[in-house]
Amino acid sequence: MPRGRGIFDDVVDLAVLDRIIELLDAEEESTVNTSMRLPAALRDAAALAVYGLGVASSTTSLTAAALRSVLETAVMAAGLEAHYHEHPGARPSLGEVAIALAGQGGSPLADRPDLIEQAAVDVTARHPGADAADILLWAEAQQAITA
Repeated sequence: MPRGRGIFDDVVDLAVLDRIIELLDAEEESTVNTSMRLPAALRDAAALAVYGLGVASSTTSLTAAALRSVLETAVMAAGLEAHYHEHPGARPSLGEVAIALAGQGGSPLADRPDLIEQAAVDVTARHPGADAADILLWAEAQQAITA
């Protein structure tokens, strides 16, 4: 999540999060007219998605839905970071995240958390920026080599 106003050194202003949630939960039906400058290609792609793919009833509703989705994601991520800041031990390890990903994605390694944990140790020693998908890929490659 981009760092900006309201978030300093991983400390989230919970009042900001509460207010955003309150606004997103509001059942207000009134609308406002805004003036937004969009790249022409993005505007055209949105129009094609609406009229050619039927992804929304209008480009305005598509834009509003996309904005809502980004705001909801930002609030969830910031809330989670605030929780981890207060409870650092609650943050899952990369191995634990990879194990969860294996279970969700139907990986053949889902029932081998030991291999995934070892892969997390091996991969992060060489590539500190690795993510859970990298860990699974490495673990699956290692299993294929030994099979």
